[in-house]
Amino acid sequence: MEIKKIRLGGLLLPSNVLMAPLAGYTCYPFRMLAYELGAGLCFTEMCSANALKYEDRATKRLLVTAKEEKIKAVQLLGGIPAVMEEMAGSGLLKEFDVIDINMGCPVPNVFKSGEGSALMLDWKRAAAIIRGCKRSGKVVTVKCRTGIREDDMFTAEFARMCEAAGADMITIHGRSRSMMYDGKPYAREIALAKAAVSIPVIANGGIFSAEDAGRMMEQTGADGVMLARYGLENPFIFSELTGKPCEKTAYQILMEQMELTMRYYDETFTLGYIKRLAGYMMKKRKGTKRYKERMFRSGSPEELREAAALIFLP
Repeated sequence: MEIKKIRLGGLLLPSNVLMAPLAGYTCYPFRMLAYELGAGLCFTEMCSANALKYEDRATKRLLVTAKEEKIKAVQLLGGIPAVMEEMAGSGLLKEFDVIDINMGCPVPNVFKSGEGSALMLDWKRAAAIIRGCKRSGKVVTVKCRTGIREDDMFTAEFARMCEAAGADMITIHGRSRSMMYDGKPYAREIALAKAAVSIPVIANGGIFSAEDAGRMMEQTGADGVMLARYGLENPFIFSELTGKPCEKTAYQILMEQMELTMRYYDETFTLGYIKRLAGYMMKKRKGTKRYKERMFRSGSPEELREAAALIFLP
């Protein structure tokens, strides 16, 4: 795929390979890893605007960042325009350059609360949320799906609404809400949206290799791709796609992630995050299943280092 920079308002993304917001994974350390390997933009885990309003401690922890993160992007989840506008302009998000509005989460409890992909059923409210977040003065992006049901997709029309409301970029997961995370993404729907708007369109869904990324770009004409779970399984994919050199081993990366995480979070969080990340990174490594249980039983950083060495070192 062609690697290029993307202009978002006053920001210039260094590449058009993005990392999706993923609950439990895209904390500050992982975002820094993805940036180091060539990602153009990475997002925090999904943050509830309502939870932020009441200064929920666990939600505030999702906002951990540092000056080394040159471009900071937060993903906000919410369905009340006034609350979304208030949080977008609040001191809690003062360090962030980009606000990504979640209009794609398909899980039932989010959908039933009128948030996530439910906003694709209420364009007036969705537009009000975009306009409200724009009043923060930050770059505003939207992540959505192709529609609610597989037999009734309206990607291009929804993309036009987002652009008219002021969105600077739209990322489209090529599945409808009813498809959840299964089934082949509809590249044609993303292509229709790309043809309908002038703002950057990013293609997401079903990308598990460099070949998949190239195929998605070719089929959609999108301005870039957004990686999700495969970015955890193979972080080197960012380097493979962008050509940014990386001579580190998987073990080195994992140990650096542990060190950085311990610097900003407590030990409990660190152990949980590193175990989850290692679990993804070892997926296609042969002969490692026997060490997996030992890794997940590790109760200290030292024990986790030893278990990881058995898995990731020759």
